[in-house]
Amino acid sequence: MEILHVSAECYPVAKVGGLADVVGSLPKYQNKIGHHAQVVMPMYRTIFLQENQWDVVHKGAISFGGSNLEFTVIKERSDALGFNLYCIDIYGLLDREKIYGYDDDNQRFLAFQIAVVEWISKWQQKLDVVHVHDYHAGLIPFFMRHYYDYKNLSKIRTLLTIHNAQYQGWMDWSFTKFFPSWDNWKAGLIEWNSQINPLAAAIKCADKVNTVSPTYMKELMYNANGLEPLFEYEKGKCSGIINGIDYEVWNPETDPLISDNFNIDSIKAKQKNKFNLCKDFGFDVELPLIIFIGRLVGEKAADLLAEAISRAFEETDKKFNFLMLGSGEVFIEQQLKNINERWFGYYHSRFEYNERLSHQMYAGADFLLMPSRVEPCGLNQLYSLRYGTIPIVRRTGGLNDTVVDVGDNGYGICFNNATIDDIVYSVHRAIHLYQNKPMVENVRKKMMTINNSWEKSAQDYIELYQSIYR
Repeated sequence: MEILHVSAECYPVAKVGGLADVVGSLPKYQNKIGHHAQVVMPMYRTIFLQENQWDVVHKGAISFGGSNLEFTVIKERSDALGFNLYCIDIYGLLDREKIYGYDDDNQRFLAFQIAVVEWISKWQQKLDVVHVHDYHAGLIPFFMRHYYDYKNLSKIRTLLTIHNAQYQGWMDWSFTKFFPSWDNWKAGLIEWNSQINPLAAAIKCADKVNTVSPTYMKELMYNANGLEPLFEYEKGKCSGIINGIDYEVWNPETDPLISDNFNIDSIKAKQKNKFNLCKDFGFDVELPLIIFIGRLVGEKAADLLAEAISRAFEETDKKFNFLMLGSGEVFIEQQLKNINERWFGYYHSRFEYNERLSHQMYAGADFLLMPSRVEPCGLNQLYSLRYGTIPIVRRTGGLNDTVVDVGDNGYGICFNNATIDDIVYSVHRAIHLYQNKPMVENVRKKMMTINNSWEKSAQDYIELYQSIYR
């Protein structure tokens, strides 16, 4: 099949969260199983852009708010990512360092989507599926069906993948001034709650809709930031597919970012990674090491961490170490900074994005904490399983689908509520489990045999595309 993925993020070009990891891996694995998948994204001014060579493959223009807006499509020359990567440049809108966070983000991503549709309408390549990711590409299925100039695209099938339904790209109706000529009678397809809602438009207009785990799809029926009735109405075309991880990037046996490589047969070498990690942060290597890696936001329950960690230290008489890596809300970062001095020698926090350190943490830690309020799929727990680090997770979204509690003959510690009490209780369980060395080793070996690679998920997506044609 000929597949075009449209996304605001793609690792390693530009990344904020898990969306980038998915779009940077799924097309590669689809190509490995015999299909032709490609990616188009905005041309941000990133290091990847500067360090690679590009060819201009298209120049065009779109009508945008009464102006003629020129755009350029460039292609990465070497296919270094395992798939064709295209970037769209629009002067003054997409040529910025950051992906999000600008006052005109709605205009930026609207212009990007219109340029994508304009480009593929002129492309000689025949596409079977346009696969759009999240609201940043959510209007494309509507544009392909109901823009007068793009009727030649109406037969191409479309799939929407929702990575996080909390973000929907709301716009007021004044933004229709940026639309090219379209069928005004179809306005209801882009409307939700008296606004233009790109995510709602994609749910209505795409041929199929999926989320990144079956449990998350069920949760959207009652927790979708206002879209619950729409998910209920459209449930017949909705499904869930668990994300995979790139086993070439996330492989403890070959990972160049960790100090000591290991595999399931040499799992004791994991302890060398822990020794180096503890040495760097002044921790006692004999104590269990619990880590948190991720965005410091309410969705991740990061606002509970400072108090939960402090209570756990008090109740256990400091019988564990805790290492934090992430960034996010200023007040959450401040809470976590405030406990640095109090728990010096047992707790440390780094407020940054650090790929090398994150790999070393997965390789060296004993436990990974994920107390998320919302977790559509989660990738961190999959990385931790791959590296023999036992996940401590709340039963929600993809965490529920991928982690089984040790009490049920599984390989993780699971709890039900995103509360301080549940987090502290789970830390107690982790410390107790850690004291049973033979059980910990068995659990680690069990988790490292699980196949969470993209191979199965990539085939699941192909079958979902094919189901649209049946």
